[in-house]
Amino acid sequence: MSEFATKLASVVELFANDASEVDKAESIPVDHLDALAGVGLYGAFAPLDDGGLGLSFVEMCGAVEELASACMASTFVWIQHFRILAAVLDPEAPPSLRAQLSSVVRGEIRGGVALGGLLPGPARLRATPSANGWSLRGDAPWVSGWGLIDTLFVAARGPDDTVVNLLVPAKDQPGLVVSRCRLSALNASVTVSLAFESLFVEDDHMIGQVPFDPTRERPEGLRVNGSLALGLSRRCCDRLGPTALDDELLSCRDELDTADAEAMPRARARACELAVRAAHALSVQRGSSSVLDGDVAERSTREAALLLTFGSRPAIRQALLERFGAVRRT
Repeated sequence: MSEFATKLASVVELFANDASEVDKAESIPVDHLDALAGVGLYGAFAPLDDGGLGLSFVEMCGAVEELASACMASTFVWIQHFRILAAVLDPEAPPSLRAQLSSVVRGEIRGGVALGGLLPGPARLRATPSANGWSLRGDAPWVSGWGLIDTLFVAARGPDDTVVNLLVPAKDQPGLVVSRCRLSALNASVTVSLAFESLFVEDDHMIGQVPFDPTRERPEGLRVNGSLALGLSRRCCDRLGPTALDDELLSCRDELDTADAEAMPRARARACELAVRAAHALSVQRGSSSVLDGDVAERSTREAALLLTFGSRPAIRQALLERFGAVRRT
């Protein structure tokens, strides 16, 4: 076993031991995030020369899967950091952002995301130019890790059908209204809804501005969330013992690893459906104990249902409805 694999295993063990308590908690333990930082995972794909682990994309997805199999809530909060990590690694990033590279890689600055401007349909979050900066109005309905993160990567719809990417301090401030969301699963992720009421963001906090095109999302972003579904299936398969679901898990992983932009929605839908079936199979095997609050099968079933909501993109939603036989008749 490599040195990194040994360190990762120690974090997986910590997560697994605490998972039942975290499921009932109001917030994930800070020591879970500290443990991730301690083994370098906040710099997962950062090059070694920048102080990161230098993991390949496949290796990083594998780490997400292992950690999610142990504690989904802590893993979910951690992977929100990847947006700001990618931003500071961009050689064309503003100098003020590049200056934070080492702190972001070490997890001393921890990132989250508010992506209201990327959601399909009419703009929910808009960025309007103002003197020396931008004014944000609208909402971001799903922001996780509040109180555990330092900086928000905000994507808002800008002028001329663009997306403006900005960095905003993740704290209560004038022009920002924070509402806690009560979730059926992963509630300890401290997920909130943010209402932006003319929040001013200075120009030097702008990362970039790109055309808005919801049909051209890179498959890598969708692949990482697929590891959450794989991790849940893996958890269930480990407890079920050898079954045909093991082969499906391997096949789903391979499909996600090789999918291009066109095939990725179907691969994501398949992984989510497998997680639902694996959780239900574990419930059947465990019998009546699976309906007890906090049982691993009960928790896994709730988490599998939550993962289905990650199929909010039209292509993933359609593929899921087809797999469930729930396509509307015309």
